[in-house]
Amino acid sequence: MKLSINSVALVAAAALAMNGCQSSSSRTPSDAAAEPGFVAAFVPDGARPSNPADAPDDWRLAFLDVETTGLVPGYHEMVDVGIVLTDLEGTILDSILVRVQPDHPERTSPEAAAVNDFEEEKWRGYGALSPQAAIDTLVAFHKRVVGDSPTLMVAHNSHFDAAFLDQLFREGNRSWREMYYYYVLDLPSMAWMLGLRDLEGDRLSTRLGVEILPDGPDMHTGLRCATGNVNLYRGLLAEARRQRQ
Repeated sequence: MKLSINSVALVAAAALAMNGCQSSSSRTPSDAAAEPGFVAAFVPDGARPSNPADAPDDWRLAFLDVETTGLVPGYHEMVDVGIVLTDLEGTILDSILVRVQPDHPERTSPEAAAVNDFEEEKWRGYGALSPQAAIDTLVAFHKRVVGDSPTLMVAHNSHFDAAFLDQLFREGNRSWREMYYYYVLDLPSMAWMLGLRDLEGDRLSTRLGVEILPDGPDMHTGLRCATGNVNLYRGLLAEARRQRQ
């Protein structure tokens, strides 16, 4: 089915309205008290933020990439996360790399270790944080850099990164919604709408003429990948403008 831009806008508006209905005032104080923290964080608190189309200067983007012990959230765990905060044009405001000491390093798959070079003792030498300390560090970083500005998570493999971030925060009875808005953006979808059907970052970067950071031992970290994703995003913005000319 092909939808016009107006139709897409109507669908989005209906989804927002339904989201508002689902979080209505029918909840009682006792209901809220019984909920885990990671559930309560999904309930809108106060006024809905501005629309980024109407007030782009109000919004921020968080380019995020995680490295893990495997592919299955809830069984495998995050070992590092890189975040680059930008404005909507991709201008970098600040960045952070947090290494996390997993509770079950024995579950690490050989394939994952080959990519991110994870070793339990090496991570201890890096000063990797416990999951709870990692959560506290990420939230403090976010608040320091962007405060209460509404922020959208952006990732290349967004369902993967969001799932592992969600799992990390749930372990601390918290939610990534403390930092980011409900919607998550992904780079392959942005490229797809521009007629670029390459899913892998290296292929996209070649097509866009954008340099992304190289891989290698001790080099494939969440921060390096997140920074590369910022470069891809800037390339996609430039391509969108070129196509509009």
